[in-house]
Amino acid sequence: MSGLENKLEKVAEEVDFSGVAYVVEENQESFFFQNGYANKQDELAFDKQTRFGIASGAKIFTAVAIAKLVEQGRLDFQTKLIDCLPVAFPHFHKDVTIHQLLTHTSGIPDYFDEEEMDDFEELWQTLPMYRVRSGADFLPLFEDKKMMFLPGERFHYNNAAFIVLGLVVEEIAKEPFTVFVQKHIFEPAGMTEAGYFTFDKLPENTAIGYIKEDDEYRSNIYALPVRGGADGGVYVSVTDMARFWDALTQYKLLNAELTGALLKPYVQVEEETSYGYGIWIKKEEEKINKYYVVGFDPGVSFHSAYYPETGRKIVVPSNHGAGPYYIVQAIEESGERSK
Repeated sequence: MSGLENKLEKVAEEVDFSGVAYVVEENQESFFFQNGYANKQDELAFDKQTRFGIASGAKIFTAVAIAKLVEQGRLDFQTKLIDCLPVAFPHFHKDVTIHQLLTHTSGIPDYFDEEEMDDFEELWQTLPMYRVRSGADFLPLFEDKKMMFLPGERFHYNNAAFIVLGLVVEEIAKEPFTVFVQKHIFEPAGMTEAGYFTFDKLPENTAIGYIKEDDEYRSNIYALPVRGGADGGVYVSVTDMARFWDALTQYKLLNAELTGALLKPYVQVEEETSYGYGIWIKKEEEKINKYYVVGFDPGVSFHSAYYPETGRKIVVPSNHGAGPYYIVQAIEESGERSK
């Protein structure tokens, strides 16, 4: 057992991590670690093709979908929402742009404000989760609410903004958002296990999400929408996500100009942390050393990073509500390669 594997086993025990850690160096798999079970009842282990829900980690796919429409000349990042989506939002500001929605600076109301709410399951008391199968199904949760602040005023993480972006994709592409992503992202990237699957039709080798209560675990099937969409909820394997980073950075999904626009730090969130289009960016002394996506839902957590200086890729999904951050941190601190 390698030193890194030893270290990750200790971290996994400390933070109750259940999932996989996958590292690619110089386009070659260099490390694989798994702990826990994809299905606790049957004690089914994870492998490199196990599909995990990745919650908000999926926002990067929505951003790429929007950028693809820009590349096709069918949209512009400065296009106003009212000019590309015929949905009556009575209180939305007329100057909200696609750029602001992508960077969480639009000020539109959210259906789940992570700064004010801590129980995602509260959402389904008025709207049953089994009825939420598309972006339009989310609209009753926020379409009549008032703006939180003026467009462009500040950063405020916003799930509803990405729901709206998904509706923009559908309006312009004239096809379901999930079909557009499959066609323009998953297939070109070779993401063979990826998909927006429904809870009642999950494919084989899919990890079940678990919520811990009183030292026991229950499935998250009643805690999330029955199908994910533009703000989160896609399923990918670790090898899928590594292929996505390859495809994105090798311009297989977008041309160099649009890829650069996607990966540009537009908003400073913390001292060394900025946000691009659907992606977090870590900077030190004006030099970008890490692009990453994260996701958290009941029974789901995710952290995946690309390091531009070395080309290193780390993918850590979990079917528990927390843990990947600490696993990624341990891998970063070790700097070790392990075959």
